[in-house]
This record gives sequence, C-alpha cells and structure tokens, in this order.
Amino acid sequence: MPPPAPKLSAIVITRNEAANIGGCLDTLAFCDERIVVDCGSTDDTVRLAREKGAHVVHQDWLGFGAQKNFALSLAAGDWVLTIDADERVSPPLATAITAAIATGNADGYELSRRSSFCGQEMRHSGWYPDYVLRLFRRGAARFSEDAVHEHAVCAGRIARLEAPLFHEPVLKLEHALSRMDHYSTIGAAQLVSSGARVSFASGLLHGLAAFFKTYVLRAGFLDGRRGLLLAVANAEGAYYKYMKAWVAQSNAKSRLGGDGPA
Repeated sequence: MPPPAPKLSAIVITRNEAANIGGCLDTLAFCDERIVVDCGSTDDTVRLAREKGAHVVHQDWLGFGAQKNFALSLAAGDWVLTIDADERVSPPLATAITAAIATGNADGYELSRRSSFCGQEMRHSGWYPDYVLRLFRRGAARFSEDAVHEHAVCAGRIARLEAPLFHEPVLKLEHALSRMDHYSTIGAAQLVSSGARVSFASGLLHGLAAFFKTYVLRAGFLDGRRGLLLAVANAEGAYYKYMKAWVAQSNAKSRLGGDGPA
C-alpha cells in the first residue's frame, strides 16, 4: 500500500478580523485542519471562524512572533501553512501546495505574495516581487520572536511556489493610517527598549529616506497615484516611529531631571 498522504495544518492569528476571517478560511478548505488563535476579538471573528469549521483557541497577545509560535505548537499536521487573515490562497496555489507536500522535495516553501493598496495591486514600491516563507515541514521552522515584522526561519532546503498568494492589507486610506499608527507605536517601543538614542531630527531623516526608497529606488512612481500614496504612508510611518520614540525618551529623561534628547 502507498504511504498515507501528508497532513497539512493551516494557522492564522487574529484580533478583530471579522471582515477577513471568513474569506481567508474559505481559501484554506483544502487543508486537513485550520487553527485560529485569537487574542481577544470584540467583533464576530471567533464566531465566524467556528462557523467555518476552524479550531479556535484563545491566547492573550504575546507579540507577533511568539503568538505565531504558540499557534504552531497546536498544529498536528506533517506540514504547516501560515497565513494572515487578510491573505487569500488562490486555487492554483492550493493545487501547488498539495503537490509540493506530496513530493516533499524541500523543507520549506516561499510563496509569491501579491499585495494590493487601496484597491490596486502593486507591482513596484517594494511590494513586488514579494516572496514569503509560509509553508514548511512541522518541526523544520519556527518564527522569530520579533514583536513586529516576524518571519519564519527554516533550517532545511527552501524552494519557491510561483502561484499567487493574494494580500489585501489596505482596502481604504483609513486602513493605511490606522496601520501606520499601530506599527509606528510598536516600532517606537522597540527603539526605546533597545536603548538606541533618538534625536528630533531622526524622524525627519528617516521619513524622507522612506519616501525616497519607496518612490524612487523601488520605482513606486510606476504604480501611479497609488504608488505616491504608499510612499507618503511609508514616510509617515517612519517619521512617527522615530518621533514617538523621541517623545518617550524625552519624557523619561525629564522625569529624571534631565533636559531630554536633542
């Protein structure tokens, strides 16, 4: 008899993803199990995930990397597919994943992610090509413990699947502003905890550098008006990350009787 087909577990971490989780889980129907780790949603995320047949577990927020490692610890499959609630596995990608784990020619696979910004798929601006390691043998990879911008680290051979993983992180400009505020706060906290000294000029310089990198070096101008919007959003994110860190350091030094950073 031929050996049984390898089992595939999908893991998703969530918080208030009612608008996304149903569509996400629908594209994971080919997986043997779907695990959702929720950190305390106040919307219908948990109910919708359970209605879709996912195994839902609550875990207080640990940070992106640690939260995903917790989800990984719950997976029982031979292989693990990790995606975010705002991502969608295309039918061709589902077929490619099934074939890849059946042959097992690699220990991990990078997927070709295609992201949209305010309704337009971005083909430049540093968003494309965008290969992300999302499929791996259970036990062959773990997530970095970064509080933000975590990534999977695989010890074995890594290959690529070219069928698209669709990503819709920003549907409206309001979402871009909300993400910028959220991630700049996390980034500022990391700067402060690292002990890096941040000056008032840091925000201006990093903001200008982020705009130039996105719009010029990464050819964001070829993405048209959406490319300009994204470059400005990246610049604001970098600016506020450093300015929030500067304010925090300045306030801390003032409490100790100093004059605050320059």
